[in-house]
Amino acid sequence: MSKNIIFNSDESDSQALIQEFFEVFPHYEPSREKIVKAWDFLLSHSQGRIRSCGKPYYLHPLRIAFILAQGEFDEDCIISGLLHSAYSLNITNQQLEKEFGKGVATIIEGTSKIMNISITSKTLQQADAIRKMLFAMVDDVRVIFVEIAERLDRIRNIKSLESNKQREIAAEALDIWAPLADRLGMSAEKNEFEDLSLKYTNPDAFQQIKAVISQKKDERAAYLQNAVSKIQAEADKLGIQISITSRAKHFYSIYQKMRKRNKEPGELFDLLALRIICHKNSECYALVGIVHGLWKPLDGRFKDYIAMPKSNGYQSLHTTVMCEDRPLEIQIRTQKMHDIAEHGVASHWLYKKGTNHDLVKSSNLTIFNQLQELREKQISDENFFQTLKTELLGNEIFVFTPNGEVKQLPEGSTAIDFAYAVHSAIGEKIVGAKADGKIIPITQPLKNTQIIEILTNPQAHPTENQIKYARTSKARQKIHAWLTANDSAFLEKNSITKNDLETAEHSAQSHNSTNGRPRGHKKGEGEKIIHKNITRVKVAGLSNFMVTFAQCCHPTYPDPIAGYVSFSKGVMIHRADCLNYLKAENVERRTIPVEWDDGSEN
Repeated sequence: MSKNIIFNSDESDSQALIQEFFEVFPHYEPSREKIVKAWDFLLSHSQGRIRSCGKPYYLHPLRIAFILAQGEFDEDCIISGLLHSAYSLNITNQQLEKEFGKGVATIIEGTSKIMNISITSKTLQQADAIRKMLFAMVDDVRVIFVEIAERLDRIRNIKSLESNKQREIAAEALDIWAPLADRLGMSAEKNEFEDLSLKYTNPDAFQQIKAVISQKKDERAAYLQNAVSKIQAEADKLGIQISITSRAKHFYSIYQKMRKRNKEPGELFDLLALRIICHKNSECYALVGIVHGLWKPLDGRFKDYIAMPKSNGYQSLHTTVMCEDRPLEIQIRTQKMHDIAEHGVASHWLYKKGTNHDLVKSSNLTIFNQLQELREKQISDENFFQTLKTELLGNEIFVFTPNGEVKQLPEGSTAIDFAYAVHSAIGEKIVGAKADGKIIPITQPLKNTQIIEILTNPQAHPTENQIKYARTSKARQKIHAWLTANDSAFLEKNSITKNDLETAEHSAQSHNSTNGRPRGHKKGEGEKIIHKNITRVKVAGLSNFMVTFAQCCHPTYPDPIAGYVSFSKGVMIHRADCLNYLKAENVERRTIPVEWDDGSEN
């Protein structure tokens, strides 16, 4: 799927271009009529349009179709690539379904959603949320493939853009699209995303690596050819038919080694690799024996991904040997494994058997089910998301502002939560909401991928009833703070927040009164001296906890009080209306029930 698209035909001759498509990919001949219809449909709606680079509008969609065709996707996917930007051409979903069927309409609708959202990520967590959101919002995984093809063609053709825009697109490719391609097992696309991203995010490193790779090219070729000849001779003795290709590792991989080892590219020796392709699994293991018989293997560098495939379906044997005093990485796999390694799911998802169009259903593929589970998994490796951890997250939904900004919320969140997620000032003035253009109750749980619009009124303010329907701690905390500051009746009824005892942290020391002070504290060190013999506080109904009285609000009996679990001072006792308490970090999770202990139950 990853092979740069250069047309042999005149780019201004639209009919010659579509003819070239069928010459390059003859297996699409049975679908010619439908694909040509889509091409003509695109031309008629984009007539006269020119892109900012000065080239015809239709070249970008055609390149996307070529990229998808390299992965042997079905005709609906090819047509969706051609018409991926249909909405911007004022083509409706109804038109698409009428002309090309529901499958095409669904893919384009999903692609359009992704294209119109803001996916610029500034942190690891944001990028992780965006990738999970992409899977959460699509019903047809082909949407992801079309969008990967679109983004790949985009980064291939950004020379004419301003440097800041180039860096933005490159960073997005590195954070979002390369990890997605990797998760799908599309190593060629992953490598190209990473290399092109490096070219624009760190051009100096890219050029430095390029120069080192270019140096001593003839010497390197002779070294690799010698290794190839030895392997080929030994394989012939055993009657194993093989093909061997040699390559330098891709630039981004070298760049990572430079950073990890703090070395210049010229100081790295393991920059070369061989790939051996055979026909049967048993031959793979026989070839490992040949390689290890020729050269000494390095400890810890043999990986058997045939017996234990990677989560994306990748299978191969990896080993590194010392060949002529330098490390040489060797991968051994069958042709089928190679197809999956190069194109991942694209090589077998909806794979055509000959010319009879028998298609594999996505629901029957293990990899598709794994994709559905991806939104439940958190990618948290700081090394550019290269590994998946198995830590499960709680259920989440992803909804959008009218401007396309994604908001990640807990499942069951309402428009109230969404409003506060956008801005506290909007949350305080909410009076109504729309989901996908239709009025909904602000207490109704939101659904994945809805576009939410908040209706406000400058005279509105938070109400006690809203707390019942707010799912997020931010919304509840903000509503609580406003009511505490502005509604005396609410303050009277809700002076103490109820939480389970299990939220207490570092609260295991007993508390006794000594001259009106908690044990272990000197006068003036973070506590208030309590008079009238009411000197103790019960925590969750018990009196044997270490407590500290907050200096910010000086709680005294009979003030309504609240307990906040600190990390070093036990339970901090605040007045229930203390603003510092209400603004404290994780206040709802770390609040614990407290009350004055008048000794009546002792």
